[in-house]
Amino acid sequence: MFDEPETTGACHCRYCQLRSGSAFGVLAYFKLENFLFSSDKVNTYEFSNDSGGAWKNQLCVKCGTTIRCELEVFLGQVGIMGGTFDPPVFWYGLQNEVFIRSKAHFVGELVAPAKSDTFFSCD
Repeated sequence: MFDEPETTGACHCRYCQLRSGSAFGVLAYFKLENFLFSSDKVNTYEFSNDSGGAWKNQLCVKCGTTIRCELEVFLGQVGIMGGTFDPPVFWYGLQNEVFIRSKAHFVGELVAPAKSDTFFSCD
């Protein structure tokens, strides 16, 4: 990683809940040219979401943790799962909170300037 994230977000979609094993996922998106991934020891899982958009996830071969993702709507960017930075200090603020429609009832108000019931704009 060589720069600040292009965007960050907390996602309450069902997939992020399943992927993270928690109430929501936290992601930071970087331009591919501003990110260096130092290992090729990953498994890749590709699928289409409910809207037909392509996802590509990369998981650690040792522990199965989802490390990064590439979404069709964020061409040229890579999403890094917030808790996988070493150390996971969350130095960035949240810019977006998405899929609020499926937010767990016990999750309080998150500080993020942009909020959406579904996905957010990539512009």
